[in-house]
Amino acid sequence: MNLSELLESFLFMDEEEIVSFAASSPYRYKVYSIAKRNSEERRIIAHPSKELKFIQRIIVDQLAGQLPIHNTAKAYMKGLSIKDNARPHAKYKYLLKMDLKNFFPSIKPSLFFKECRLHGVELSELDIDLLEGFLFWKRKRATHLVLSIGAPSSPLVSNFILYRFDEAISRYCKSLGINYTRYADDLTFSTNEKDVLLKFPAKVRKTLNYLYDGQIKINLRKTVLSSKAHNRHVTGITLSNEGKLSVGRETKRTLSASIHRFTQQKLSDDDILKLKGNLAHTVFIEPDFLDRMIKKYGRNAIYELKHYTPSSN
Repeated sequence: MNLSELLESFLFMDEEEIVSFAASSPYRYKVYSIAKRNSEERRIIAHPSKELKFIQRIIVDQLAGQLPIHNTAKAYMKGLSIKDNARPHAKYKYLLKMDLKNFFPSIKPSLFFKECRLHGVELSELDIDLLEGFLFWKRKRATHLVLSIGAPSSPLVSNFILYRFDEAISRYCKSLGINYTRYADDLTFSTNEKDVLLKFPAKVRKTLNYLYDGQIKINLRKTVLSSKAHNRHVTGITLSNEGKLSVGRETKRTLSASIHRFTQQKLSDDDILKLKGNLAHTVFIEPDFLDRMIKKYGRNAIYELKHYTPSSN
């Protein structure tokens, strides 16, 4: 791989300029925080500058064919969605969910280049210097570079990093009749065999520790075991006891009530736009919900809702 030569052809910069830009790139991020779901904690987002983002996308295009991604990885994959992550578990009685702790920030350049070596990805010393600068972020007052949440290159790198884990765990799961999928940092396991999953968290932690020298860890507080006797959710999707994907009864009740208010012209523009988004998501998860709403409120009402645009006044 000759990354410098590739970038020269895109950027109209010589090698010295590219090396200089790479050295400053870990500081070319706009940093902000957002609330974590169901938590008081904040998630730190580091968004690369426009120029750096352009370079990261070039690198992704170059590396995509060289870095293996396991078929159990469902996030950031073209043509796949949260439904593809939830569907393999829908018909099974017992569910285990685990979460990787601070996943992206736990990935450092040394771990990335170790995985590259193990997978036979040939990189020159210059390639390594450039990739370290362009793919990793340095937080103020931090002593090391990490993968950022917000860079277009981070999904590819993170999925690649976990290839060996995904392969090892999926093989082990197959031997026990367990289903396994991963959506970014969310690990999901399901089976019809009672108690099989009870000791599984220890196996997952042991495998991660062995492969990544303790750099990637499980968030123990987010480990959840459930069964059909309780509500089961995978990446925000409810698994019904009939083995189907759902948004949940309460969500559909609320949505139906909002559509009723829309037909009575009792919603603000903001409420209508929110309703449109919620309806689109629900229909994506449960396509037959649209037919039920058409039958209940009429085709014209649903058409008007789907095509509603706020007035400019």
